Parts: sequence; C-alpha cells; structure tokens
Amino acid sequence: MTTLGIIGAGEVGSHIARAAIANGYNVVIANSRGPETLAALIEELGPSARATTAAGAAEAGEVVIVAVPLKRINDMPVEALAGKIVLDTNNYMIWRDGHFPVVDSGEKTVHEMRQMHLPTSKVVKAFTHIQAPRIIRWGQPAGSSGRLALSVSSDFPEAVAFVRHLYDQFGFDAVDNSPLSESWRTAPGQPAWRQERQTLAELRANIERAQRIA
Repeated sequence: MTTLGIIGAGEVGSHIARAAIANGYNVVIANSRGPETLAALIEELGPSARATTAAGAAEAGEVVIVAVPLKRINDMPVEALAGKIVLDTNNYMIWRDGHFPVVDSGEKTVHEMRQMHLPTSKVVKAFTHIQAPRIIRWGQPAGSSGRLALSVSSDFPEAVAFVRHLYDQFGFDAVDNSPLSESWRTAPGQPAWRQERQTLAELRANIERAQRIA
C-alpha cells in the first residue's frame, strides 16, 4: 500500500488526502502550524492518515504532494525528497506570491523553478486546474461517457506515469503536457485553466489554444 506524503493541509492537500484514502492509500500530512493543529482532519480521515511535520511527510511518503505556494528561497526538505516523485499543485498567483521575473519573462515556468529547488526529485505538475472539492466529486469510472480530464507535466516519464495512474484511480483521464517547460499552457489565464468541466478532447484543444501571456 503506497504512502503519500502531503505537505500542505489546505483545500487542495486535504481533498487529495480524502481521495487518496478512498482509493486505498495511506496518507501522512503536514501543515505550517504543527501536527497538533490537524487533529480534526486526522479524525475525519481515519486510521489511514496521520499528521507530522513537513520534513516528516517528505520522509514518510513514497510519493510526496507539495500543496503550498513556491517561495523565492526553497523551503522544502531537499534531502528527504531526493529521488522521489513530487507532485506540485501550485499555481503562480502574483497577488499572493509577488513577481518572479523569470516566470514573468517566460524564461522558466513556476514548476521548472520547483524542479530547480528540488534538483534530485522528480517534479510533476498535477491537480492545478481543478477546484479542490471537485477532486472528490467529479471523478467517473474509466470509459464513462464525458469523463473529465486533467493535465500532467514533468521532465520524468515515470512521474507522468504515476500521475496518470492516480488520476485514473480518482476518476479522471489524463493529458500529458510535458515537459515542464510546456506547463505554462495550463497556467492561470490560459483556456485549459478555466476550472470547468473538460473532457479529454476539450482539454487537448484548450492546451493547443494556449498563448504566451508574458
């Protein structure tokens, strides 16, 4: 049984935790305020979940989800995440994060920056264009008519393969929008980031319609 480490227990992290446990995963989750502040969430999630620190979640997870914004100076535990697939759910929000000139100029995507911060990890962009509660509400069995799709971007095929599998378990098809240098195509403001229902064909078309904003 795979253990997912989740760094960030806000809407995205907690809803991914709910979906993961429903699909047989163990979850080790952390926030910035300390594991004792997650008692209510852990009680809700049940015996397959436990709370810890960010370093503890990074260490315990066979795969780790980072559900917190990128900082200018890395605040993620690099050594504990070494060699691991790291799902980055972050979106670049200038009003929240301030300006990152290399992202504004189009030189790097925010997920390439995360990969730079975690050079020994296998970073993969995932769950960035779906509102968190819909992760557990919109999934459908494979082969369902109108099944919705989510994008995935990475420089590592094995990371893409894991996210494809996870999406399928959660009830979604996947569109591979790799490598990370192409992940701007599903960034805020692009057609694919419209936070609405998108089938496989619709998501592919919206990714193709993307235009550089910088």
